[in-house]
Amino acid sequence: MRPVAGASTRGRRGRGGLALIAGALVLSLAACGGGGDSGAGSGEGKGKGDGKDAQSTAAVSIAPKAGATGVDTSGALKVGVAQGKLTEVTVKDEKGTKVQGAIGAGGASWTPSTHLAAGTKYTVHAVAEDSAGRRAAEDSTFTTLTPKNTFMGYFTPEDGATVGVGMPFSIRFTRGITHPGDVEKAIRVKTEPAVEVEGHWFGNDRLDFRPEKYWKPGTKVTVDLDLDGVEGRDGVYGKQRKTVKFTIGRNQVSIVDAAKHTMKVTQDGKVVKTIPVTTGKPGYDTWNGQMVMSEKLTVTRMNGETVGYGGEYDIKDVPHAIRLTTSGTFLHGNYWGGGAFGNYNASHGCVGLRDVRGGYDSSVPAAWFFNHSIVGDVVVVKNSHDRTVAPDNGLNGWNMSWAEWKK
Repeated sequence: MRPVAGASTRGRRGRGGLALIAGALVLSLAACGGGGDSGAGSGEGKGKGDGKDAQSTAAVSIAPKAGATGVDTSGALKVGVAQGKLTEVTVKDEKGTKVQGAIGAGGASWTPSTHLAAGTKYTVHAVAEDSAGRRAAEDSTFTTLTPKNTFMGYFTPEDGATVGVGMPFSIRFTRGITHPGDVEKAIRVKTEPAVEVEGHWFGNDRLDFRPEKYWKPGTKVTVDLDLDGVEGRDGVYGKQRKTVKFTIGRNQVSIVDAAKHTMKVTQDGKVVKTIPVTTGKPGYDTWNGQMVMSEKLTVTRMNGETVGYGGEYDIKDVPHAIRLTTSGTFLHGNYWGGGAFGNYNASHGCVGLRDVRGGYDSSVPAAWFFNHSIVGDVVVVKNSHDRTVAPDNGLNGWNMSWAEWKK
């Protein structure tokens, strides 16, 4: 009988398959048994396999050393690796807050992008890989120094405030700062909508931030004060960590014309009211320039002794007073001025608006203006015979050009 062609072929294929499987099992058993030739030879491949089971050659280093105390808050923390590349570095304080930082080009080192807080315990976890992809890790803890001498910053405006378009963020330090770059770097100003904001130092104890032009109404400003651990001067460290948020209100700018004895109140660029005023008489002329309202007082005492005018005046009940300069320039209610308003200048340098003694009448110009003003609003004086107000006399940095401000 003629054999069936396909049957014997299938049978041979089946047996061949079994033979291959059996061979694979032999090879597998040989491999599991540690290899065949274990005698003398080159030793190539002995105990190495593909190298993945060997220990990583990457050696991670962390400074300061584990358990260190009194560590400086800047410049002391460094993570590096030899014979490998860093792939992960995590630094946290005791509350779990991470320290921001970056792995450098080539993966050889990691450095923090900011200073550390004082008197704080930190943990470091670092991972690196060698050229074969094998990982090595290192962990460490250390504690930063507790400073003997500290400084703080007192700021304006307050958290949660709504202020006028001229309001800078101004901070005064309790100690003179000799490392201004480090301090300024630790104060971050963010805005919504975004706008460029720059800081300017007045002396060594005051730092103001503002945009090039007045803020846009509705702008939300967030200031992060990360001064804890910043060395403001040799051996003197900040101890402040706070977030301050404030909002810019409507745009109100008032233009005082000392020659015409008037003040035009504008909101969003439109004149909403013109008020008769009196400004500084000859010899006591009012400053020219842009002045920002820094304080509102329903009533205050004004004594010439406090501003170098001897006993020329001492009025204990000045109503509706708004401070414009540190040196004592106010825009305020005046109940003793007679017919000066709108006609001639009669003050000792302030801008006076008609008022009543006791400030009880809300219909008089001074009361109206006081009630329609907020801290941060701008008053611009022109056509006076005095010079322009100094930028650091109050919150009046707008009298500097943007280029000068950024120097």
